[in-house]
Amino acid sequence: MPLKIIRQDITKIKCDAIVNPTDPFFSHGGGTDEAIHAAAGEKLYAACIAHGELKVGEAVLTPAFDLPSKYVIHTVGPIWYGGASNEESELRACYSSCLTLALSNKCESVAFPLISSGTFGFPKDRVLKIATDVIGDFLLAHDIFVYIVVYDKDSYAISEKLFSDVESFIGDNYKDIDMSFCSPLLTEDASLRPLKNRKTKSYPSATCTCPIPTPNLDDMLKNLDCGFAETLFRYIDERGISDVDCYKRANVDKKTFSKIKCNKNYKPSKVTAVSFAIALRLDINETNHLLNTVGMSLSRSNKFDVIIEYFITTGNYESIFDVNEVLYKFDQVTLGV
Repeated sequence: MPLKIIRQDITKIKCDAIVNPTDPFFSHGGGTDEAIHAAAGEKLYAACIAHGELKVGEAVLTPAFDLPSKYVIHTVGPIWYGGASNEESELRACYSSCLTLALSNKCESVAFPLISSGTFGFPKDRVLKIATDVIGDFLLAHDIFVYIVVYDKDSYAISEKLFSDVESFIGDNYKDIDMSFCSPLLTEDASLRPLKNRKTKSYPSATCTCPIPTPNLDDMLKNLDCGFAETLFRYIDERGISDVDCYKRANVDKKTFSKIKCNKNYKPSKVTAVSFAIALRLDINETNHLLNTVGMSLSRSNKFDVIIEYFITTGNYESIFDVNEVLYKFDQVTLGV
């Protein structure tokens, strides 16, 4: 099942479990911890202290009480001391412990905040990278729907270098085409002005004596190119990966993949098709070939497409979640289903 980055109040999410970043003594002193306790009610604190002291990287589960989720998973994130005090491995342990605990309690969905990115001072871009790495690896082996929840844009960050690189690429390649002259609301003179002002050059006519073959529709219909499903599975075979690895890397759920596999005429959305292209690490020509099978292509007039082209042409990503971080930052739809 996929990983989604969403902007929402974690106390309002309806899922099996939400994760609460707390301190060793469950003192719910501020931030997300305080908000979760306030929404859950007084019984949550009593359930927490029954577990005793909690160490950094560990996780415990309690009922969610008045929250819309079933459970709250509490974990203690590391305080940031500059990066030389084992903070990154401790943060990885937090995400891993919570995922393992959710799975062992038969949770099918879990929502995470960016642990330690608030008062504990962990750099937000590093938290995001660690979270997507750990969750992404976990999802390759297990089926569970995971949300990374950010409250607002200020609580979300990607690498400044990556952001600058993508922003520069968009600036160089994104063509925001002005189609206003095509508007039916314009007068006839205004709509024709671009054509009237265009300088044209006349050329002498040439007579071609070569016979032009008449296309035969029956022959054309007998020689259709391969459809999306056949093309996708050919690329999967060429890359030497399993079907399961493919749809998990694509952040696509099993149900959608089964539809593609069972229906050779299935036409996915552009986002789904691009998700498979990224998962299979297709080059730009292969990506457009896959998209062409459902009548689509990457365009320089679409910011989403330009960002996808950046990652494909630079190969500057390890997983689909790296791409999604940037798409989210630029207010674009993220990949997967």
